[in-house]
Amino acid sequence: MKVEEAAITGESVPVNKIIDILTLKENALDISLGDRTNMLYSGSTVVYGRGKAVVTGTGMNTEMGKIADALEKAEDEQTPLQRKMTELSKVLTKLVIGISVFVFLFGIIKSGDFSGGHILDSFLVAVALAVAAIPEGLPAIVTIVLSIGVTSMAKRQALIRKLSAVETLGCTQIICSDKTGTLTQNKMTVTQTETNNEKLLAQAMALCSDSEIRPGEKDAIGEPTEVALVNFANKIGLPKYELEKDYPRIGEAPFDSNRKMMSTVHKSKNGEIIQYTKGACEILLDRCVSYLNNDGSIVPMTDEIKTMIKSKNKEFADKALRVLGAAYKNYNNTPESFEADILEKDLTFIGFLGMIDPCRPEVYQAIKECKSAGIRPVMITGDHIDTAVAIGKDLEIITEASEAVTGSQLEKLTDIELIEVVKVCSVFARVQPEHKTRIVRALKAQDLVVAMTGDGVNDAPSIKSADIGISMGITGTDVTKGASDMVLADDNFATIVNAVEEGRKIYDNIRKVLQFQLSTNMAEVIYVFIASVLGITIVTPAQLLWINMVTDSMPGLALGMEKAEGNLMSRKPRGSNESIFSGGAGIDMVVQGFIMAIIVIFSFFLGQHIELGYFGIFESRDGVTMAFLTANFIEMFHAVAMRSRRESIFRMNSFNWWVFGAFILTTIFTLGVIYIPFLANLFDFTAISLLELSIAFGLAFLIIPMIEIIKFFQRSRGKEIS
Repeated sequence: MKVEEAAITGESVPVNKIIDILTLKENALDISLGDRTNMLYSGSTVVYGRGKAVVTGTGMNTEMGKIADALEKAEDEQTPLQRKMTELSKVLTKLVIGISVFVFLFGIIKSGDFSGGHILDSFLVAVALAVAAIPEGLPAIVTIVLSIGVTSMAKRQALIRKLSAVETLGCTQIICSDKTGTLTQNKMTVTQTETNNEKLLAQAMALCSDSEIRPGEKDAIGEPTEVALVNFANKIGLPKYELEKDYPRIGEAPFDSNRKMMSTVHKSKNGEIIQYTKGACEILLDRCVSYLNNDGSIVPMTDEIKTMIKSKNKEFADKALRVLGAAYKNYNNTPESFEADILEKDLTFIGFLGMIDPCRPEVYQAIKECKSAGIRPVMITGDHIDTAVAIGKDLEIITEASEAVTGSQLEKLTDIELIEVVKVCSVFARVQPEHKTRIVRALKAQDLVVAMTGDGVNDAPSIKSADIGISMGITGTDVTKGASDMVLADDNFATIVNAVEEGRKIYDNIRKVLQFQLSTNMAEVIYVFIASVLGITIVTPAQLLWINMVTDSMPGLALGMEKAEGNLMSRKPRGSNESIFSGGAGIDMVVQGFIMAIIVIFSFFLGQHIELGYFGIFESRDGVTMAFLTANFIEMFHAVAMRSRRESIFRMNSFNWWVFGAFILTTIFTLGVIYIPFLANLFDFTAISLLELSIAFGLAFLIIPMIEIIKFFQRSRGKEIS
C-alpha cells in the first residue's frame, strides 16, 4: 500500500506502508513522521494498494489535531510598518501637545493680556500649529499606496490577504521555503539514464507500469514515479498507448514492497512473448544472468559488470536521484504461472535511469536575486536529507552537506542551541510541523524578518508564526491559505522574490511620502511659530488647513505611485527595528523643513515690501497671499525633488505622470482660491499682480536646486539609503 502524505509530512512521493515494528536509531529521541512507515495519518490519501489499519488516535490526538492545536496557539504580531507608524504617532502626539501648549502660554505671557479675546487668539494659533504638525492625509495615503501594491502584486501572481503584509515583504531578511512544488516542479522527471539501448529501456519502463497517457496529452496520469517513466518514453517518441497496441499485457506480478519489483508479460502482434521487470537495481541485478551489451548482443552477467553497474548506480544515488533498473526475458510460450517467483529469474539487464523532482528553471535566478538583495534563502522540507542536500547544492542555497540538519538532530537541541544552528544551516530535512515552527522562532529571535512558505497542513503553524506567511495557491490546502498573509497563484518561489521587490518599492515610496509630509509640516510649524513670536500672521489657520488637506495630500499620494529605483534589489534589507528616520531621513526632514520655512517667511516680507514699499513687523495682505502661494508651490516642487531621496531627479529614467498631474491640479486649485473672489474673501486673500505671482513661483522653485546640492554632497560622501 502506498500513501500520499505530503500535506502532513512534506514527503514528495507516496510512501510504502509496512506492518513491521520500527525501532529507534542510535541516539534518536523519536522516529520522524516521514519515517513512520507503519502508521497512517488522518488527512493523507491512499494512492495504491489496500490494507487494514487499527485506529490509535482521533480528533486532537491525531497528527492533524496537533497541527490544529499549534495553529490555535500561534499569535498574530504587528508588522514592522505598523510598529513604526505606532512609534511615529506617539512622537508626533507628544510633539504637537508640547508645541501647542508652549505657543499658547508663550502668546499669553508675551502680551501680558489675560483677557478672553487674547486667550482665544493664542488658542487659535496653538490649534493652527497642531494642524500644521499633524500630517492629516498620511494614514489615507499609506492605505491607498498599500492597496495599489496589492493590485500590482496580484498582476505578478502574488495574492495578498492582509494589507499590512505588502510592506513587510520589503524588509524580509529570510525566506524559508518548502522544497516540493515551490523550489521544484512537483513532478518526478527522468534526468539521467545508463543503458546501451535507451529505446528498449524506455519501452520496458513504460509497459511495466500502470500509469496511462492519452493521445494529445503531454503528461501521464497515475502514481508519480510511474508517471515519470511513461512521460520519459513519450518524450523520446514511444507513447504508451501505441506501445500497448503492439505489446498488449497478458499477465503481471504487481509491485510488492518486500520484493521491490514489478513484472509484466506482453504478447506482440507476431506472437512474440516478452516480459519486462523494473525495480531497485541492487535487487534486480541478483535476478539477472545476462547483460545487454553496447553492440546489441547478450553477454553473461559477470562480477565485473555487476561492479560497474553498482558503481554507476551509486553515482546516481549520490546526486539524490531515485534509481530504477529494468530487465527483460523472452518466452517461446506463455508462462504457466505469473507468480513473481516464477517470472523474476534468469533475466537480461537492460540498464537503469535516475529521476528527481527537478528545480524550477526560474528559481536559480530568483535565488541569485535573493542573495544580491541580502536575503538568505532557507529550505525546510520533509524529504530525505540526501535529496534536500542535492537540491540545496544545485540551487546554491548551501555549498556543503554540513550546512544541512535533520529533524531528529533538531530534537536534541535546546531553543538556545537552535538559534546558533540556524545561523549557519540553511537546509532542514525530515522535519516535523513543530520543527518548522521552532526554526521560524529561532530566526525571529535574532530580530530577523522571516517569510515562511508552504502548502501542506503541516506548514500552517509555522506560516502563522512567521512575519510573512506564504501559501501555495495551486497545491496549498485551505488550512494553509487561511493561516497565510499571501497566496502564490503559481506556486513559484520566483514570485516571492517579485513580491519582495514590490514590497521594497512600496516601503521606499512610503518613506518618500513620510519625508515629504513631515518636512513640509515642519516648515509650517516653523513659520507659524516665528510669526507668533513676531506677533504677525503669515498664514491663517484656515489657510494652513487648505495647505495640509489639498497641497500636502495630492503630491504625497503621487509620490506613492513612484516606480522602483534601479538599485532597489541590490540594497541590503532593512532591520525590523530600523527607525523610519534612519539613513539620514530625520536630518533630511529637519534641513528641508528649515529651508522651506525660510523661503516662505522671505516671501511674506517680500510681498509686504512690494505692497507697502518697506519692511516691518506688521500685517500685509500681499505678504500673506504671497507666503500662501509660495508655501503651496514649494510643497509641489518639494514633491518633485523627493522622487528619489538620493538620486538626482535629472538622472532618473522614469517619468511620474502622477506627480505631474498632482502639480497641475494643485496649481489650478491654488490659483482658484486666490483669484476667484468668493474664495479669496472666504480665505482673506488679495488678488496679487503677475509679478508677485512669478516671484512666489520662482522662490518656491529654489527648493529643487537646494535639495539637489544636498543630495550631491550626500552621494559624494557615499551616503546611500539604508
